[in-house]
Amino acid sequence: MISNVAYEPVSKRLLTPGVFVLLGGLALAAFVAIYRVIFGLGETTNLDNQYPWGIWIAIDVATGVALAAGGFTTAALAYIFHQHRYEPIVRAALLTALLGYTFVALGLLVDLGRFYNIWHPMMPSMWQGNSALFEVGMCVMFYLTVLYIEFMPIVSERFKGKVALPGKLGGLNGLIESLLSLFDKTLGKVMFLFVIAGVVLSCMHQSSLGSLVLIAPSKIHPLWYTPILPLLFLLSAISVGLPMVIVESMSASKVFGRKPEMEVLEPLGRLALIPLGIYAIAKITDLLVRETYVYLFDGSVASWMFLIEIGFGVALPFVMLSIGSVRKRPPLLFLAALLVVLGVAVNRINVFLVAYHPPYADYSYFPSTMEILFTIGMAATLMLVYRVIVTVFPILPREEGSH
Repeated sequence: MISNVAYEPVSKRLLTPGVFVLLGGLALAAFVAIYRVIFGLGETTNLDNQYPWGIWIAIDVATGVALAAGGFTTAALAYIFHQHRYEPIVRAALLTALLGYTFVALGLLVDLGRFYNIWHPMMPSMWQGNSALFEVGMCVMFYLTVLYIEFMPIVSERFKGKVALPGKLGGLNGLIESLLSLFDKTLGKVMFLFVIAGVVLSCMHQSSLGSLVLIAPSKIHPLWYTPILPLLFLLSAISVGLPMVIVESMSASKVFGRKPEMEVLEPLGRLALIPLGIYAIAKITDLLVRETYVYLFDGSVASWMFLIEIGFGVALPFVMLSIGSVRKRPPLLFLAALLVVLGVAVNRINVFLVAYHPPYADYSYFPSTMEILFTIGMAATLMLVYRVIVTVFPILPREEGSH
């Protein structure tokens, strides 16, 4: 799989005031993680037997997995459907997906009660084929492996012929160069297999996240509980993939002082209308078939959150992306894509938090200060790692006039 696009590391100073702020977020997340390990979930969170999941699942895991869908949607677009005009944004989308899934795994380490048993799905003797969560865990584990394999050619491109370890480590230079050459020669020939595997694995676990909720029919509000919830989760992940790539690309352009790649992003915004429209049709059809539209205007918190999710996260951006002049203006295109991203995030929060209410609970869940701080810290850490990687590795396309 050979690309004609030239890439280069970002030639910007790494240590900026913004980076120091992100380092503060890293310290915050590390503090909460250590506190949780020492004192336990009960002391760190507002979770209990009635509310076993909170924002660490709704945001850090469910939302994080959905927003990482840009990796497999863009890879499929460029390499399976042979739309090579979108190749300039594939590496950035791959990095976003890789970091998204890596931080999902890190978030689970903090959220799981027995975090030290997270390795159990790797042991066939401990497999449980009847569990939707087992399927999610296996797919995420395999897909994360695929993502790192897909990233290896970038590592090879960056360091091949440049390995010069100091001192006694210099004896490893030859071995490392041989490995980099091996990656460069072999992975390029079979990379299409990993792209296909990534698409298949992503479709499987994106839908299975919806299957998790199907086991609690009496605890989920009718506006969201539906037998086709796995399908809706998959469609929403596909619909947010391309808008997430637009948001990531335009944000990187702004931060690094680059010109937005509108020749790629404008048609990408037009293409995003297809999955977004399919998702909207499926969502509306489900309401009509189940006759749950009667809950839309009952004045409850659930009804307002559903209307916000659909109105601002689906309908408004669909109308905006349908207008050519909107897609051609970077601020408006960014806003439309951002609304889709926020809409899917609200959907995951709605399903896992707003819609979830145990029948006999006499109170509602609200995250603790520690939960909120950890989520903010993890988001800051992800942005920090992204900044470091694009500074070291050739992720973004080479700009005209640069060397």
